[in-house]
Amino acid sequence: MTLFKNNCVQCHSVGEDVVVGPGLRDVHKRRSEAWLLKWIKNSSALIQSGDKDAVAVFNKFAKQQMPSFAFSDEEIGSIIAYIKSESAAPATAAAPSAGPETKPGEKVGENAVGNVGGTVDLLLIVLVVVLIVLVITLLIIASVLKNYLKGKGDLTGAEQEMLERRTNFANIYKSKAVRIIVGLIFVVVLVDISIDKVMGIGIHQGYAPRQPIAFSHKLHAGDHQINCNYCHTSVYKSSSANIPSANICMNCHSQIKKESPEIQKIYRAIENNKPIEWVRVHNLPDLAYFNHSQHTKVGGVECQTCHGPIETMEVVAQYSPLTMGWCIDCHRNTPLNTEGNAYYDNLVKLHEKQSKGAFIVASNGGTECSKCHY
Repeated sequence: MTLFKNNCVQCHSVGEDVVVGPGLRDVHKRRSEAWLLKWIKNSSALIQSGDKDAVAVFNKFAKQQMPSFAFSDEEIGSIIAYIKSESAAPATAAAPSAGPETKPGEKVGENAVGNVGGTVDLLLIVLVVVLIVLVITLLIIASVLKNYLKGKGDLTGAEQEMLERRTNFANIYKSKAVRIIVGLIFVVVLVDISIDKVMGIGIHQGYAPRQPIAFSHKLHAGDHQINCNYCHTSVYKSSSANIPSANICMNCHSQIKKESPEIQKIYRAIENNKPIEWVRVHNLPDLAYFNHSQHTKVGGVECQTCHGPIETMEVVAQYSPLTMGWCIDCHRNTPLNTEGNAYYDNLVKLHEKQSKGAFIVASNGGTECSKCHY
């Protein structure tokens, strides 16, 4: 399934729908396995050999050249086996991916750990609530006292004066207690704003720059379910997830929507031998080291964990704060999958002897400074 989704789903469905090439439902019944092996490994050679079936497929689908794949016979066999299993299953409408499931109580996105000013905001809210309660309490006491004096028959001069007294807002403003409370609220608000501004330096959550070409992840990754690895080819094997080159776009758009104004921009870039100047969205400071393959390949972290529901975004925006606190919180709560990896055997035994709880990223030194700063 992984091989198919990473290499084939961009051009083929496992049903009967035509994407770029034909739908592959029951293809194992229409073609022999020996023919499929030759076709997948080098379709051009099979066409040039004059094979009637190969030439017919090539002509039927607008002479779109299928790329060659350096798969072993076993890998191609696993792809065919996957198609067989999907062909045998009843056809159902594929629901679009909704991204990673959020566990109850889990904080993601703008509410994630690493957001700034939360403590000060809470303090400000508590202070305002206390002030409101005090004002209401004083009003109730004043009302009770007035009602008591009104019901009293013989009033002294001082009591009569108190009953007839009207609220003097000027005196309230001049009150030392009121001035202290107002001043305290002003100081807390000022501190809150200052902390938000200072701690927010370098955090670009929600940043969604305009790109030179209007590329929709919702259309490609969501509607057509193109695997991230198809365009970002190094995401599972390199420290950085590369920006796709124009020729990757041309794998499909040499035949699809060629007249679109946005696709024409890709053609012009290729003709002028100039790269497309994409605007970077996610950017960590130089003092921090992040390795994509360590998270995606080794850790099995899904793209949406950090990038949010990317398959629903027309315009890509930075979803997570990407702060140090946000990363460390993930390291403190993410268990390490150590099964079948002998490297971790001794570490797990030592952890079980000395600590309680799951063997998490932090247990393997994931919160040490040198992991990201060196």
